[in-house]
Amino acid sequence: MAVHTGLRNAELAGLTIEDVHLGAGAHVRCHGKGRKDRCTPLTPAAVKILRSWVRERGGQPSDPLFPTRLDGPFSRDAVERLVTKHAQTAAANCPSLAGKKVTPHTLRHTTAMALLRGGVDIAVIAMWLGHETTEATQIYLHADMTIKERALARVALPTSRPGRYTPPDTLLSFLNNL
Repeated sequence: MAVHTGLRNAELAGLTIEDVHLGAGAHVRCHGKGRKDRCTPLTPAAVKILRSWVRERGGQPSDPLFPTRLDGPFSRDAVERLVTKHAQTAAANCPSLAGKKVTPHTLRHTTAMALLRGGVDIAVIAMWLGHETTEATQIYLHADMTIKERALARVALPTSRPGRYTPPDTLLSFLNNL
């Protein structure tokens, strides 16, 4: 849910069953930072998982979407511990995760980067994350090499060959002998 929506830790912890709308125009409604309400669309994969979860979970519309063992809402610390626990478990299959600190906020950054890589405008990403300005969103966006190469491909001369420049051996030899 965190990766699909980019919700803040407190927003995730505060979700109730009635906050999730799984019909046409599937979305989650949350009460966010600065007491602002916003709707975030759900991917088809998230809808499928949430339908199954809500059916299994049962409960009243005002009940927490993700309850504790005592059927109360998760605390923000509990959400953080769960993300850390599952990131450590995932590191067994994805060694690049080992030693990295994965938090709910990290997952929020992941959402922002996935949207950016998908070509979504920064203004839309800012609205998606519940930011008042695009400047607040800038700290979430880190241009990676793929994004930079796509940008470069857009401005390449029509006569240039696509891809990275590879210098000829004669040039490398000349440079090495300097």
